[in-house]
Parts: sequence; C-alpha cells; structure tokens
Amino acid sequence: MADLTGISVEYYTRLEQGKAPRPSREILTALAQGLGLTRPERAHLFRLGGELPPELPGPDSVVRPGLLRMLQGLDETMPVTVHDGRLDLLARNKRAAELLPPTPGTGPFARNLAYLAFATSVLTDLLGDSAEQFLRVAAAELRTALSRYPEDHYLRSLLTELTATSPVFRDYWERGEVITSRSATKQLHHSAYGRLSFDIELLHDPERDHWVMLYTPRDAP
Repeated sequence: MADLTGISVEYYTRLEQGKAPRPSREILTALAQGLGLTRPERAHLFRLGGELPPELPGPDSVVRPGLLRMLQGLDETMPVTVHDGRLDLLARNKRAAELLPPTPGTGPFARNLAYLAFATSVLTDLLGDSAEQFLRVAAAELRTALSRYPEDHYLRSLLTELTATSPVFRDYWERGEVITSRSATKQLHHSAYGRLSFDIELLHDPERDHWVMLYTPRDAP
C-alpha cells in the first residue's frame, strides 16, 4: 500500500495505528488513488481526515442506465428530463419530448438550458407569463455552476457568449442572484395541449452531478 500511494512504510504504519498527525489533503488524495476509491468513498475518507471532499472535475456525460429505464417507465405518466451540473440537457422521456420543444441548432451550447433561455425563445414562448421567473433561475443556476466549476472552459465560454450577445442576460446576471429552490409550479402554454400546470421537483445524483426534473401534471392534457 505504501508503494501504491508513494507514502513511506513508516508513515503509513503510523496512519493505520492512529499515531500519525492529521493527514494533509495531498496524503488523502494519494490514499484515495492508491485504494481505488469511488467518489462517495473518497468523500468519506476526506471527511474522516477532517477535510472537505474535493469537488468533482466536472459532471458525468453519461446518464446511469437505471435512471434511463426509470424515464422510460414514466413515459405514459409524466414528463421527466435529466440535465447535468453544467445545465446541459442529457435525456428526456417520451412524454417530455411531446411536451417540450426540440432544441434548435447544433452549436456547442445547443442543449444548454441557460443558452436556450437567453439566446432563443423556444422555452420562454412555452412558459408565457412564467418566463420571467425562468430567466431568473437560469441566470442563477449558471452562477451556481460556475461557482462549483470555476475553471470550466465550457461554462466560461458560455458566460462570455451570453454576456456579449444578450442584453437580457446581462440584466439578470448583474442581479447576482443565487436561487436554491428545488420545487416549483410551472404554467405552460402549449400549441397542441393549451394551458398546462405542473408541479416540478428536482432530484440530485451527486456522484454524477445530474439533476432529474419531474413534471407532475395538475391537469391532464
């Protein structure tokens, strides 16, 4: 184990016996790598060592198969979408595809919720009177994403793009808001179904930094 972690045998022995001083973040990182720990196990190790767990380098790009099966199982019940910590839409079930407009374009931000909010009208048109609150949340969620991944090139490029091209975004961004609500009610104005109302709940998968958004209908279309 000392060879795997690059720690001396003497120091590693003292760690096992509880006789060494509190390990540094560097030592904890070496132990996590040497032991091949998963993200939750790594976080637990850091907390045991009196340190905050390291942040994720970025959200996972692949949705768990079990979660995808859950989306399919709810095809006839409610719309469900999955987006990651960068606000990129990763998946949606059949019901959500029927309800929500397709994402336009093929650029690098084409599936990003903040980009769709401020660079297109596909979501604000659908939301109608609720669009103002959606724009507030979109700007605030982008601020949260950047605080979690401050050096992320994709997010910083998105911020630069929206700042340069959208006066509306600049207005909301300058408010400096951070919104943490995970429940909401949305009123939609759908071209085929008319006015619809949904209770929204957000569930978080911290290991992959994925967000599951469930639309519970108040009125069946």
